[in-house]
Amino acid sequence: MNAKSAGLLGSTLVVLVILIFIAPVLFGFWVTVDAGHVGVLKTMGAVSPTVLPPGFHFKKPLIDEVVQIDTRLTSFEVRAAAASKDLQTVETKISVQHSIAPAMAGQCYQTVGDLEKIDLTVVAPAVQESLKAITAKYTAEELVTRRETVKQLVTDAIKNYISHTLAEKQLSGAVLVANVAITDFDFSKEFNLSIESKVKAEQQALQAKNEKDRRITEAEAAAREKELSADAAAYQIQKESIARAQAIQREAAALAQNPNLVQLRAVEKWDGELPTFSSGGTMPFVNISSIERRHVAENKKANNG
Repeated sequence: MNAKSAGLLGSTLVVLVILIFIAPVLFGFWVTVDAGHVGVLKTMGAVSPTVLPPGFHFKKPLIDEVVQIDTRLTSFEVRAAAASKDLQTVETKISVQHSIAPAMAGQCYQTVGDLEKIDLTVVAPAVQESLKAITAKYTAEELVTRRETVKQLVTDAIKNYISHTLAEKQLSGAVLVANVAITDFDFSKEFNLSIESKVKAEQQALQAKNEKDRRITEAEAAAREKELSADAAAYQIQKESIARAQAIQREAAALAQNPNLVQLRAVEKWDGELPTFSSGGTMPFVNISSIERRHVAENKKANNG
């Protein structure tokens, strides 16, 4: 190896050494925190209470480390199981929308960890215990019919549980719960079949009641129709009786004013022939006066009656 080659090799080694020791220093003076995150500064492993907002920041190379904590709203889904008041097994899917308070990200990271650790150690137990406590107060049917009430109670219980747990760790207000969504209630196959049978029985009972009401209505209508028909017939008979009585009264009055009317009527009805007896003789003409007196007497009797 000649002197020129040796010099070139030495220069190359010097450059490599400089890059090895200088490059980390040059590139370790700054850090960029992404939007929706805050930077938790660790100095030789110790967490600083001051967090770095999104943007460009300087730091000490080889000494400081910046851990980015997501502070955006995140949904954490928990599949939980509990027993209802009537001992029906209920599987529920609950989604908790929450985020870490940016100002307390450093304390959270030091005491519990990032959001994933908080979900596993704080949020998940809060959902499980709160669901068990509330579900045990209601029957399986009430969990469906009173869904909004149950949802509100479970939401409040989860928030209280998280707040109490964080307060014990001196992290009050570190996790902000925006919403709790109960997406479904899943019951056992046997319970679903029993609900289906109950609904079917209620529908059949309602149908039978409607049929009964219809028959009663039809029977009442028929009875009312008969009643009206009987009333009409009775009214007609009454009117005819009154008309007949009035006619008799008029005829009696006419006879009283004209005694010869009976004789006139008899003559009008006579066909001109006299009745005959078996002996072959003719019957003398009817005594009109006796007939008239008898007719007047009958009319008076009818009017008095």
